[in-house]
Amino acid sequence: MTEQEVFAKISGLIQDHFQIPEAKISNDLNFKKDLDADSIDIVEFVLELEDTFGAEIPDEDAEKIVTVGDAVQYVMTHQAH
Repeated sequence: MTEQEVFAKISGLIQDHFQIPEAKISNDLNFKKDLDADSIDIVEFVLELEDTFGAEIPDEDAEKIVTVGDAVQYVMTHQAH
């Protein structure tokens, strides 16, 4: 899966979960600052990432996913090749 495909899937999850338009989603979008996401929102989003990409994300790694770009990079480096 290419980086653009991963971004598109993550963008779709964010649109559904946080109810924001696609045009506002960029790699720099910060979950806490820009989306006002609380810890429950972030846990739910990480679970959606795990379901979508078929990989388990350890808690210590999930804590490092602060922006959309972080999520994309995490998936790119941890997806099955």
